[in-house]
Amino acid sequence: MDSIIAWVGGKKILRKEIVKRFPSNYAEYKYVEVFGGAGWVLFYKDISEFEVYNDINGELVNLFRCVKYHPEALEKEFEFILNSREVFNRFKTCNFEHMTDIQRAARYLYLIRASYSAKMGSFGVKSRDILNMEVLKNVNKRLSKTVIENKSFPDIIKYFNKEDVLLYLDPPYHNTEYFYDTGKFDFNEEKHILLRDMLEEFKGKFILSYNDDEFIRDLYKNFKIDAVSRPNNLSCTRKEFKELIIRNY
Repeated sequence: MDSIIAWVGGKKILRKEIVKRFPSNYAEYKYVEVFGGAGWVLFYKDISEFEVYNDINGELVNLFRCVKYHPEALEKEFEFILNSREVFNRFKTCNFEHMTDIQRAARYLYLIRASYSAKMGSFGVKSRDILNMEVLKNVNKRLSKTVIENKSFPDIIKYFNKEDVLLYLDPPYHNTEYFYDTGKFDFNEEKHILLRDMLEEFKGKFILSYNDDEFIRDLYKNFKIDAVSRPNNLSCTRKEFKELIIRNY
């Protein structure tokens, strides 16, 4: 099934390659997505007995929580919202700190769906259904038993450092971190190294998607690395983007 949103670096195209490398009995593991993003892998894979969606982006987490608990209210919020540049610019510049969670979720979803390349920077000028209720209802049902967290990657990995856990990780890619809506939680080179260090000590299984560059290859040289490629959604000049799927099993 599909996610309700597109996302910079989202795994819509690569999800099949990732899931086919999961352990054959992965549904028996506690499944944790550390950098949840749009959740393309979560929504594609078979349901596990225990699942966690986590992301450090509070607006993104609030959106998924509202989809899980208040889909009707979210639909109501969109009832009279037009797909227009004026509305987009108003939502982009408004002070959302005093909005309700539903209003914040509607604003964030609108900015993603109405913007160019889902980057929330400029109006996309496309004829589209801003709120696809069929997809929203599917995601609502899929999240019914999923735990939704808003923690940093060190906290979530530390908490689930157990043998019966399967982590899927899709961190901001090396040297492309500026594309991501991480707000004040910048993902610098030290954090790439910290992530590697924590995964070296991880007791369960992990599978990790990254961009293919020498820094990442050297960082994870002691793990199994598969090189894959996909159409590039971050650049207009390079038609393909090379990626790595890294795992400890």
